[in-house]
Amino acid sequence: MTAIDRYDGNPETLGYLDQTTSALPYHLRSLQNILILGAGTGSDILQAHHHAVPRIDAVELNPQVIDLVEKKYADFAGHIYQHPHVNLHIGEARGFVATSDERYDLINISLLDAFGASAAGLYALSESYLYTEQALQADLQHLSPGGYLSITRWIKMPPRDTLKLLATVVNACKALKIKDPQQRIVLIRSWQTSTLLVKNGPFSDQEIDNLKQFSSERSFDLAYYPGITVEEVNRFNILPQPYFYQAAKALLGADGEAFIKNYKFNIEPATDDRPYFFHFFKWKTLPEIVPLLGQGGMSLLESGYLLLIAALLQALLASLVLIALPLVLGKDRLGIKSGTQGYRQVVVYFVCLGLAFFFVEIAFIQKFILILHHPIYAVTAVLCTFLVSAGGGSLFSKRLCGNRAKSMVRWPVAGIALFSAFYILGFESLTGFLLELSGSSRLVFSILLIAPLGFFMGMPFPMAMDSLGQTAPTLIPWAWGING
Repeated sequence: MTAIDRYDGNPETLGYLDQTTSALPYHLRSLQNILILGAGTGSDILQAHHHAVPRIDAVELNPQVIDLVEKKYADFAGHIYQHPHVNLHIGEARGFVATSDERYDLINISLLDAFGASAAGLYALSESYLYTEQALQADLQHLSPGGYLSITRWIKMPPRDTLKLLATVVNACKALKIKDPQQRIVLIRSWQTSTLLVKNGPFSDQEIDNLKQFSSERSFDLAYYPGITVEEVNRFNILPQPYFYQAAKALLGADGEAFIKNYKFNIEPATDDRPYFFHFFKWKTLPEIVPLLGQGGMSLLESGYLLLIAALLQALLASLVLIALPLVLGKDRLGIKSGTQGYRQVVVYFVCLGLAFFFVEIAFIQKFILILHHPIYAVTAVLCTFLVSAGGGSLFSKRLCGNRAKSMVRWPVAGIALFSAFYILGFESLTGFLLELSGSSRLVFSILLIAPLGFFMGMPFPMAMDSLGQTAPTLIPWAWGING
């Protein structure tokens, strides 16, 4: 809100919020209780307040935002978080849904991501567990009979976000054994936003009439509803082609998979295993986009993904120049001859060991963002537990070292393989269990899950170093450098 729309507590002054696509569900039928995921500074709460919703559950992850709205700017915001109809919950949206037994007439997710960052592709490979198939399944299961799941996204051209969201919704419906998703979905758009509505049941004729009236009065374009015709689309905010209508018909029809495969951008449904909702880049489209860069085509590039590739190449180059090159140049000084026995095996072993450690850590950080509900908590818990438990494994490995170290290293490798296989096969079930626990319990169980794997991961490096110390001590500096 700005100075000109300071909220004075009177719902009648909030009419401007009724001129947005996210207001659609309030015009289809009367809503008694709603859940707002990502309440932020409160515009969605104000929108619900404007429509006199008796009960509003609002979830916000950032306590600093809540503190600003509740205290510093409380008068400016009209004390919305203190309103008797508002129940405020500090926490992560996915975790709140998992632990709640409530069913709602509306679950609302509205514009949680900044338009500029997502449009520039800066979110290319950031994890978002709010828009995955599993998250949408949980949301749909918390709807009351006839309730709505409403998701509002920014529009980027050519369409990306909205289509990926629709594809994910369709897969979520299929996973819930919903046989008629095309009867339960409506999609509208303005010049800058789109709102996708999924109903717990087929839309009625009265709801469709209300949808048409709402959109016509506000010059919003209908993109899809059950029974829509091509003559009804692309009337106000006119595009060269009715892209959203065409995509919706394809994704909800028999050709959905072919449409996704042939589309210029990556609109594969996001899942908990691949929670990259903002990853739209396709390599095969790059040759088409490059010639357009000088003609205003930068927004088509999804440069965030390419920036990550460039950062990887820089890291590899820095590793070669700062680690490998000094080792090669200092080879004679270290007393290492080109024919030193085991030289190539040492290189391969320690390269693989270093990469494997990083890959496992990165995978666990990604997974535990979902479990611990925040990237900072995930990074802290995962890295700390891995380092401490790996240190314990290194200390214990002294008992295994000796003349038979080469054969003994198989035991920790077997332990790593066993625990890794267990997590790969059972992580979805573990996640479902952990999401229902309290914050402290999730942290304790997370540490208990990570520690055994970290314990075994701490053994191969010191055991190999001990073996080198006995057989080829001149290779020890190489081992350290290569592992780094």
